[in-house]
Amino acid sequence: MANYNIYFSPTGGTRKVADVLARNLWGEYANIDLCKEVSPLSLSGDDVCLVSVPSYGGRVPAIALERLRNITGNGARAVLNCVYGNREWEDTLTELQDTLETLGFRCVAAVAAVAEHSVFRQFATGRPDADDKAQLAAFSKRIQERLDANECADLNLSGSHGTYKVFNGTPFKPMANNDCAGCGLCARECPVGAIDAANPQMTEVEKCISCMRCVSICPKHARGCDAQLMEMLAGKMAPALSGHKSNHLFL
Repeated sequence: MANYNIYFSPTGGTRKVADVLARNLWGEYANIDLCKEVSPLSLSGDDVCLVSVPSYGGRVPAIALERLRNITGNGARAVLNCVYGNREWEDTLTELQDTLETLGFRCVAAVAAVAEHSVFRQFATGRPDADDKAQLAAFSKRIQERLDANECADLNLSGSHGTYKVFNGTPFKPMANNDCAGCGLCARECPVGAIDAANPQMTEVEKCISCMRCVSICPKHARGCDAQLMEMLAGKMAPALSGHKSNHLFL
């Protein structure tokens, strides 16, 4: 039997939630980072996986799904974790469940948790906070008790299965400014290879998925989006992103 913490977390918010859940599910586990290439892996029915993804426009990021398809479940049990930036998660959990079940996983529990918005940091700032972490830790222990007693039923999520909302990406495409030192860290860490390793100031906007990883890791703070566009869209989206949204737990 093995335990796996599988996550796609370009800016660290999803990883924060995943780590709280994983620490309270198991004493030991292996990490699989979907921001990087994933070698083919075949699991067993005794294995347990926590699979965590952010919600991008109400969907699972396509690159995360692509890399998950290198993992064969063979009956391994899966706990689903969708992290959303204080708006909605819409079809993210159902798309993740459908994908994992196609890959041979048995989905037994799910979480939709709030984390600081990866683009507009002024929304859900500081989340998951202490109260979130306490709630998530308690829920993890409930899941573990069910797993230990072999009492986990198959997950039954309401919502759209098989047909999901259309998401065509966002206009947020980070670019380098004059402070760029050309170190190439952003190019090496970009999940989709959208930044030219030979010239990190060049970004292929068609490839960019607006995950903001390059912005969050740049040691010179030399990458960002158009300030006027960001300000305008933040004001437009404020009604949907404001307030204190809840975590949702499914067991």
